[in-house]
Amino acid sequence: MTTSVVPILRVADAEASVEWYKRLGFEQIFEHRFAEGMPAYVGIQREDAVIHLSEHTGDSPGPSLIYVWVDAIDPLAELFGATPDEMPWARDFEVTDPDRNRVRLAEARSEG
Repeated sequence: MTTSVVPILRVADAEASVEWYKRLGFEQIFEHRFAEGMPAYVGIQREDAVIHLSEHTGDSPGPSLIYVWVDAIDPLAELFGATPDEMPWARDFEVTDPDRNRVRLAEARSEG
């Protein structure tokens, strides 16, 4: 049996947020609206990591914080002009999306 957890982040403009998350390597996998002109509910994915972005005011009023594990942090840190922090468990840094949701990106420390 597999368990997965999908965080839902509140966003004001799903289209703009999708573009921002593309910088982190995420791609849009779906968009849902109950009717034309209704708020968007969008799924984005990078490898096995999935995040839902919701324009619905009742969803996740935020801002929120999510922790994302990646294989290589240096290219992402360079893209955002950040310096990873050297933590005992990982090298990580934090960025803030257009809706003030915090995204902490981390690369696990290698054993040895």
